[in-house]
Amino acid sequence: MLQKLLDSKRKLKKTIFVALDLVLLPICCWLSYALRYGDWTANNFAHWPAYILAPIIFIPIFIRMGMYRAVIRYIGYRALWTVVKAVTLSLLIWAVVTYLLGLEYNTPRSVILIFWIVSVLVIGGSRMVARWLILHQFPGGEGNAKLSTERVLIYGAGSAGRQLATALYHSNEFSAIAFIDDDSSLSGMDINGVRIYKSVDISSLVERFDIDSVLLAIPSASRRRRKEVIDSLNELHIRALTLPALSDIAGGKISMTDVREVDIADLLGREEVLPDKTLLDACIRGQVVLVTGAGGSIGSELCRQIIKQKPRCIVLFDQSEFGLYGIEREMTKLSGADICVVPVLGSVLDSSHLIKVMQQYEIDTVYHAAAYKHVPLVESNMIAGIRNNLFGTWHTAEAAIHCKVKNFVLISTDKAVRPTNVMGASKRFSELVLQALSKREQESDIRFAMVRFGNVLGSSGSVIPLFRQQISEGGPITVTDPEITRYFMTIPEASSLVIQAGSMGCSGDVFVLDMGEPVKIKNLAKQMINLTGLSVRDANNADGDIEIIYTGLRDGEKLFEELLIGDNVQETDHPMIMRAEEVMVEWDELRVVIERMELALDSFDHEEVRQLLLGTVNGYNPQHEIKDPMFTQTIPSIN
Repeated sequence: MLQKLLDSKRKLKKTIFVALDLVLLPICCWLSYALRYGDWTANNFAHWPAYILAPIIFIPIFIRMGMYRAVIRYIGYRALWTVVKAVTLSLLIWAVVTYLLGLEYNTPRSVILIFWIVSVLVIGGSRMVARWLILHQFPGGEGNAKLSTERVLIYGAGSAGRQLATALYHSNEFSAIAFIDDDSSLSGMDINGVRIYKSVDISSLVERFDIDSVLLAIPSASRRRRKEVIDSLNELHIRALTLPALSDIAGGKISMTDVREVDIADLLGREEVLPDKTLLDACIRGQVVLVTGAGGSIGSELCRQIIKQKPRCIVLFDQSEFGLYGIEREMTKLSGADICVVPVLGSVLDSSHLIKVMQQYEIDTVYHAAAYKHVPLVESNMIAGIRNNLFGTWHTAEAAIHCKVKNFVLISTDKAVRPTNVMGASKRFSELVLQALSKREQESDIRFAMVRFGNVLGSSGSVIPLFRQQISEGGPITVTDPEITRYFMTIPEASSLVIQAGSMGCSGDVFVLDMGEPVKIKNLAKQMINLTGLSVRDANNADGDIEIIYTGLRDGEKLFEELLIGDNVQETDHPMIMRAEEVMVEWDELRVVIERMELALDSFDHEEVRQLLLGTVNGYNPQHEIKDPMFTQTIPSIN
């Protein structure tokens, strides 16, 4: 009943308060006389006309001074001061009118002071009682202005939580219902009228107050702790929002613009290791750096981290005009006047262009991120995929040798390990090329390094953006297999470790990044659904919101990814980077295979290409016949 009243129209609630004052004011007036006379009948109610006169004078003044315009939920000291002024003015007029009317019994002067005190306490107190009732019994429910907002719990009553509550005060999107905090000593306290509860109370609060979302205001918490909190929300099917790390909040002042969806990295609970500044600087600071594939997801993040290490110049190389335009604009903003930013539109298959660029800008370090990486697409375009990934790497490396580049770092992949697809085989072949060149060029100063890692969160073609899109469209979410697992790492962390690994070891080393524990894609999909405030529709929950459909493994896809080929793994000075000992092929032998591969690609001899991959790439084990439509020469049937 009371909730319906709180949700009623503002006009009705104003009428209720006017009616309440019509009752309270005569009672206050009578009580003032009763206290003066020490008699509950107030001299046999001799002053009853003054009782009736009180609301007639007070109510119009209250209306005029805006006492019925205030939203009860947000009544504060300013509104109470308005009550004091309105009561004072009304009482003075009431005193004059009662005197001028010459009532049968004169009003004692002390009654005026008593009436003022009682009226302020009763009229102001009635507003505060209403405010308390709304905040503590029905938080977030008062007023049409808040009717369509999300009812949220703020997890964390520290500085960030308090700032967030202040921001929510003026928000038309969210209404803060309560705080949750791990510190049990804060339980029961109020911050700006919002009650603090224990973390164990979340489930009951969600049900009691019909909570829509939880805002995580714990930016300084470890990623492991954030994961624990998020996991505890998983079964509640409410939307989870969060604040970024304190270092990412502009000026340390929190606003509503900082609130965002829960970072998928928080679901992994993986703590990032602080980078080694010496390793970050070694191949970059004061040098000229070239990044191929600079407009891609990994390449662009490499550029962002490279620019922080203050190179003399950064050359952005990409064949995508759109990608190059975007990263060039971003780097120009970040670089300042002392760093030169050069965008170069070109292909890594164009040897003469690569040589010209490296000579003209006197490149010191190359980060080779240009590659085709989408497994099914490369599987159905094997000629283009191998040409770009294998020969693009070879041409770029030969150009670097010719131009006396000091460092060359290849961005490789876990799919290069015992590959079942063309993309992985092409990347392993690229590693073999660099390993062979490193041995061939033992007398030169160039140092080749290869860095392998798994999936990066949010990169183009990864499951995370796809799942987000599918959830926003109402589902279903498509997962290839219920048992499929993948390693995940954030793009910034992967890029930072790539830079550090590229500064370590000897030429020809293959480095493997510590990817943590593998994640089941099915579980990741379920968490993303639940943390959006929705539920999974399955055999156990036929009324759920989003269904997960299993489509079967795609061409060339593995159930489980690996990061190493051999078991001979060595630790390095960095806890997240390992060195792998891999089988090498001598350059003279490999060069013959490369020449045969080039002829096969030029003649679109898919079968020869596959045979060369099988004979060269250790562990390559394709799971199906050649899928390239250019080989079958027919339009694939649609089942």
